[in-house]
Amino acid sequence: MNVHDPQRRAFNAAALAAVAGGLAACTAVPVAVETPPARPAPPPAPPGAPAEFRAAWVATVANIDWPSRPGLPAAQQRAEALAMLDRAAAIGLNAIVLQVRPAADAIYPSALEPWSEYLSGAQGQPPDDGVDPLAFWVAEAHQRGLALHAWFNPYRARHPSAQGPLAPNHLAHTQPALVKAYGDLLWMDPGEPLAAERTLAVVADVLRRYAVDGIHIDDYFYPYPVRSGSGDAAVVQPFPDEPAWQRYQQGGGALARDDWRRDNVDRLVQAMHALVKRERPQVLFGISPFGLGRPEWRPPGILGFSQYHQLYADVERWCAEGWCDYLAPQLYWPIDPPAQAFGVLLDYWLAQARPGMAVWPGLFTSRIGAPQRAWGADEVLRQVALLRARAGSATGAGHPTPEPSGHIHFSMIALMQDRDAIATRLRAGPYAVAATRPMPAPRA
Repeated sequence: MNVHDPQRRAFNAAALAAVAGGLAACTAVPVAVETPPARPAPPPAPPGAPAEFRAAWVATVANIDWPSRPGLPAAQQRAEALAMLDRAAAIGLNAIVLQVRPAADAIYPSALEPWSEYLSGAQGQPPDDGVDPLAFWVAEAHQRGLALHAWFNPYRARHPSAQGPLAPNHLAHTQPALVKAYGDLLWMDPGEPLAAERTLAVVADVLRRYAVDGIHIDDYFYPYPVRSGSGDAAVVQPFPDEPAWQRYQQGGGALARDDWRRDNVDRLVQAMHALVKRERPQVLFGISPFGLGRPEWRPPGILGFSQYHQLYADVERWCAEGWCDYLAPQLYWPIDPPAQAFGVLLDYWLAQARPGMAVWPGLFTSRIGAPQRAWGADEVLRQVALLRARAGSATGAGHPTPEPSGHIHFSMIALMQDRDAIATRLRAGPYAVAATRPMPAPRA
């Protein structure tokens, strides 16, 4: 699976050097950080407590989880954040995965990207009282014994839910050649090295300024295909990366176009992992890809979308190379249906992980009570039980010791609303005993 390419080594060296040195010249952003009120330290996990990663995603894009609406006064935003953190601690979670970069914007003061419109209601407009939301989340999470992982969208530049105009300092204005219109999205072109450098610089900035416990990216690499037309006449619109592709070929690149696209994403993932481990080795780097693997490697009977061919995400390679500390495949299907059977997919990803890499799947907890294809709390509880039963069972990559169990709920809103009593039942059942937060074992 090693890919040889004349531009690869030059890109990695240039990108990492830019992140290491270029940001040093950026002017720090003065902010007023509110000191959280003192609270008693959370009780430690009892001796012999299990090691289990228990987390929930808090999505800021489209105000899915937080804040509840754009333009909410900052004090009310903090009150909502505190309610979420209190609920997380009360249920028995030990980590929060907070979306800090929804679409080439920021929920914290940044010299690189504009304030997110999902906070203030207008992109580029800061909170109304000058308090840094990310600093607040980190401090309050830690006071409750919760880890805080910062979740970045590496390429998305505008989401369809956005209402207002882009800020003058948005990447689409400052470096328009890096951003492409695709359907109703704006997308940073993965084939443009400067786009990758921007994402790496943003991650480095957060690592250096905030005491986050993890860096996390999701499944949005190349965009999900957009179709035009309807019915049998519908066709997939090509992603408009022709200029970058032509430059690659003119520079001596020999990869086929699909392989070139996968290599673009590979290089970003590899560079981001290296960045995290160089800057703060104790910080975890996690990836949450789509839940189905390469079609030719799937277990018999597994069917569905190919992220390898359509998102250009070679997740199996990332596992083999050890480019993340934990993988959180989005296993958003129930246990029983055979085409995407939860347990079969779980076993597949456990087998892909190399020693020292944890597999902590994403659970579709928000499907509880959903308008369509809903399931009940029992499905999520069964999935948690299955994850625990499988912990340490992976043998495909040669695991010398059991890996701890873990999972991430999508998303926090379902736990806040206690849909079908899921939060209550988690607390009374699988979360009744506090769990220590596992750290992936050192790699061989």
